[in-house]
Amino acid sequence: MPTIASLVAAHRTGARSPEQTVRECYARIRALGDPAVFITLRSEEDVCAEARALERDARPLLGVPVAVKDNIDAIGMPTTVGCPAFAYKPGKDASVIARLKRAGALVIGKTNLDQFATGLVGVRSPYGIPRNTLRADLIPGGSSSGSAVAVAAGLVPLALGTDTAGSGRVPAGFNNIVGLKPSPGLVPNTGVVPACRSLDCVSIFTLTVDDAFAALAALAGPDPADAYSRALPLGTPGAVAPGTKLGVPLPGQRLFYGDETSAAAFEAALARFARLGFAIEQIDIEPFYETARLLYEGPWLAERYLTARAVIASAPDEMHPVTREIILGGARPTAADAFDAFHQLEELRRTADATFRRVDALALPTMPTVYTVRQVLANPIELNSRLGTYTNFVNLLGLCGLAVPAALRADGAPFGITLVAPGGRDAELASIARVFHADTGLPLGATGEAQPAVVPPSLGPRGDEIALAVVGAHLSGMPLNGELKAAGARFLEATTTAPDYRLFALAGTEPPKPGLLRVEPGKGGAVEVELWALSPAAFGRFVAAVPPPLSIGTLRLSDGREAKGFLVEAAATTGARDITHFGGWRAYVKEMEAVA
Repeated sequence: MPTIASLVAAHRTGARSPEQTVRECYARIRALGDPAVFITLRSEEDVCAEARALERDARPLLGVPVAVKDNIDAIGMPTTVGCPAFAYKPGKDASVIARLKRAGALVIGKTNLDQFATGLVGVRSPYGIPRNTLRADLIPGGSSSGSAVAVAAGLVPLALGTDTAGSGRVPAGFNNIVGLKPSPGLVPNTGVVPACRSLDCVSIFTLTVDDAFAALAALAGPDPADAYSRALPLGTPGAVAPGTKLGVPLPGQRLFYGDETSAAAFEAALARFARLGFAIEQIDIEPFYETARLLYEGPWLAERYLTARAVIASAPDEMHPVTREIILGGARPTAADAFDAFHQLEELRRTADATFRRVDALALPTMPTVYTVRQVLANPIELNSRLGTYTNFVNLLGLCGLAVPAALRADGAPFGITLVAPGGRDAELASIARVFHADTGLPLGATGEAQPAVVPPSLGPRGDEIALAVVGAHLSGMPLNGELKAAGARFLEATTTAPDYRLFALAGTEPPKPGLLRVEPGKGGAVEVELWALSPAAFGRFVAAVPPPLSIGTLRLSDGREAKGFLVEAAATTGARDITHFGGWRAYVKEMEAVA
């Protein structure tokens, strides 16, 4: 199956028709011969008729076949959540389905899942167990099992899942594909059967990071009908700031449950990140583990019980026994238990916030190990719990996550990495992930196809963005860089000024800051700067907050371009140390740290 990007380009130019794509899609489904991937599959002729009706236009998902997890409403197909006793026929499309259709996509069917979206294993369904695309004895991962398998096997280039505890990341890891879990609230859940309504996220499965973000752009945006949706910045993947810091668990806190092969694969992934220029910083991950335990040991199980209680009361034998046992636990917590957990979570959020002031993102194993179907059936709850080690805390803390393939082990099993960052930084994660995934050179899913060439991001501002040159504490890795990211700024490039500036270490500033002063030609030097792009509104807010003696003026760069940037009043440089010879603030700070 071609990527979304190549399909859409071919559909727009007429190099292939959407109907041809749909026919090939159904042919691959028949060739795979796995009846457990889809719960409901639409008529091929009906979808082809929709494909023929599409006009050749600029819609971002023009003619793209999509598979949808069967806890998301789509007109014309029942919603079962993997439980026939719960099934109903929706009267309208979920918001995400409506948005897919507006973007030109073609929904072909509803995919299998762990019943009531409860599980990370993909084996808890009366509709069968989808076969893992890489090793038939392995579990497919869940709960979005059918969606992940459909993409990895090349049946469709795009599938929707949901993710509460890792259901949009773990199946991606088990199938060597990309699993994007958006910031909570970025994509609306209207028309999605809740697992934990306060935490659920619609997730995206694709073969490449660029495809995942293209789908996210079509789905994102608040929905008045969803009380949990929020207006969050989406941004655009771009260049990665130099020295971007990735937090990783301390060596003694890395849990692989005896799987030395996965442990070695994680070390190799970290070495790859370091070689690509990322800074690796070890962090105490225990507070994140503590948060993860709240999800199934705390009162959030009560949210799952709300959805399933009618079936539990009227037809308990229609539920998968493991699912029923887990969800019944949600009937036990008291209001006191709930508030105790809420208070714990707020404390843990503070700790997590402090971590993300030190690092830009976390780099974690998607899952600590792999299990066979036989192993999980013999020990269903404990092994499922282990698979959520690095995923269960993410939605509780309001974070975004992006799972990407990292390696194929010698035994044929996959190993994946998940990047995690504060909500609203989805584009930043995509920028990092696309670089890492491309460098692995791994084939796409289980298709055997090579990765397409990654197009380098544009170095200039887009649309009405304004380029801002930063010279000191706002440089990447410096204390105030978070202010730029909070404003939705996008890194463009590292460069230098024209040789017409002098740089001074200003006295009495906290945190320490430099001042950049323009001087007569021939009396200055070239100074390191970084260019970041901001929207006009964000730029205006940022400029208004700049304290004296600093201001925002126009800087001339070494290649003759001009950009808005930080300058200092000449009077403030009297008595300040001239540090121009260091070539930039970063080198000066490093020197001061070395002699401290």
